[in-house]
Amino acid sequence: MGGTGSVAYKAKKEGKKVTYNDKLKFNFFTGFALIENDSVILNESDVSFLLEKHDTLRYPTFVQDTFNETYFTDEENAWIDMVISNINLLGNKYKKAIAMHCLFQACIIKRPYNLFHRKNLYLRLNDVKRSFGNKVTWDKPFNEHFSKFVKEVNNCIFSNGEKCNALNYDVFDIPGSYDLVYIDTPYLPEKGEIIDYRDAYHFLEGLAGYECWPGMVDAERKHKPLIREYCVWNDVKKINIAFDKLFDKFKDSIIVVSYRSDGIPSEEQLVQLLKKYKKNVREVKATDFKYVLSKKESKELLFIAY
Repeated sequence: MGGTGSVAYKAKKEGKKVTYNDKLKFNFFTGFALIENDSVILNESDVSFLLEKHDTLRYPTFVQDTFNETYFTDEENAWIDMVISNINLLGNKYKKAIAMHCLFQACIIKRPYNLFHRKNLYLRLNDVKRSFGNKVTWDKPFNEHFSKFVKEVNNCIFSNGEKCNALNYDVFDIPGSYDLVYIDTPYLPEKGEIIDYRDAYHFLEGLAGYECWPGMVDAERKHKPLIREYCVWNDVKKINIAFDKLFDKFKDSIIVVSYRSDGIPSEEQLVQLLKKYKKNVREVKATDFKYVLSKKESKELLFIAY
């Protein structure tokens, strides 16, 4: 559940031996590029190769054919098909991971709400007065965004003297033992809409498995997401059991849980679950924190169990 990798990266900066994990493949590529990788960067010739259409190659048109007038323009869809194909030709696994991360970031930054939950290209293209978003960023060419992110990532790659790793497991299948485990589960709100991260970022997950993508698409839905998979973290009836199972799995580690005050289970229930396996449970509340898109008050919580 490493997500964007910000916590793992901070731990790496602090000199820790870090293992990053996320079940979503697109997140794993970010962890692979920034946590496990400690020396490889994309040089200018790599970037030139990635951003150039090669006459000797026959490029697929899957994004162009499947997502016409959905998220990006025809020209942009063709660019994505080209670049992802070029990325998959890179011989170095870390260079590929960096390039994938930069492609994902370029796609996200050009999307209203930074999501892929609706077929809403019109929000970018309509000539109207806007109260949100950044049309300049939306309309900036993919090449420029990609190149900017490459420079940013190259400057973030370093070795802290420890062998760090990135994994792509379901959380219950993670091998090994750890001194401390930081957990940031998908958030299940007590009231309101459940956010399925695989659904919200399905386009990126599809890019991460480009060759298999055609067989993963739910063609019955307008925005062509991936076929839905069951996720216990979105199941109101089983989420308490999932937390209990997770805490049991890591009962020999210090457990740190990132949470919100209006979630299921409640903070009181979560404390009781942690106390089944740990003698001491500290709760820290961020009182000055507010979620940008949230209309109701919700506190950011951190539980430390040892």
